[in-house]
Amino acid sequence: MGILCRLLAVALAATVSVPAAGQQWPARALRIVTGTPPGGSPDFVSRLLADKLSERLGQTVLVEHSATTGLAAWNAVAKSQPDGYLLTMLTGAFSARAAVAKSGELINIEAGISLRGIPYRGNSQIVQDLLGGRLDVMIETGTIAFAQINGGTVRGLAVSSRRRFVLEPDIPAIAETLPGFEVMSWLGLAAPGGTARPVVERLNREVRAILELPEIRDKLAIVGNIPMPSTPEQMQDYIERDAARWSRIVDIKGIEKY
Repeated sequence: MGILCRLLAVALAATVSVPAAGQQWPARALRIVTGTPPGGSPDFVSRLLADKLSERLGQTVLVEHSATTGLAAWNAVAKSQPDGYLLTMLTGAFSARAAVAKSGELINIEAGISLRGIPYRGNSQIVQDLLGGRLDVMIETGTIAFAQINGGTVRGLAVSSRRRFVLEPDIPAIAETLPGFEVMSWLGLAAPGGTARPVVERLNREVRAILELPEIRDKLAIVGNIPMPSTPEQMQDYIERDAARWSRIVDIKGIEKY
């Protein structure tokens, strides 16, 4: 099964501070911490954005892979100086981490089946285990899954978008069997709370412009990403609604919260 990756690209800040008088941003290089291993959607999309942001901001934008992953990496960025120079790429796991760690519980509930989930730290090992016959099925983003499907190494069973994906029309949607079923992974560029509103608005404006570029849209589409730029407030609302849905799954399945 391949999960399509919906891209929500914005800069997010919970509160606003005022830059020092006369200070201009950006005055030096920016860093985007992915919080995930190399090779997946966060890495791919971060590098696309970094290249274009470097051109538009006039400063180098670097993509880094933290020694820590997931929530620990995101927390490290959240606690950093809110000066607009350290950003992170959030993923759907930000709001669904507890449920995702138990791999596909929403499908179990909706379909009345029992898939036993095995958590992985990265994409490469899960693909290797599937090809090696140690797994029966994997749930993965289009960035990883479509390359394997098109290469003939694995067979796509279903996508979790509401409808069939335009670039993979032969793969049915889960919703064709389970009406109303939809799970879309997402990515979102975020800054620490307290980042100055002008910086947030500049980042948001530049990212939105980048996502409108035909070359960027084409590159995203090839690996199953659908650009859906938003305002910081829209992203915040989306994350809260996504978290509420996964909280329901956690409660129903009795998954330990952490």
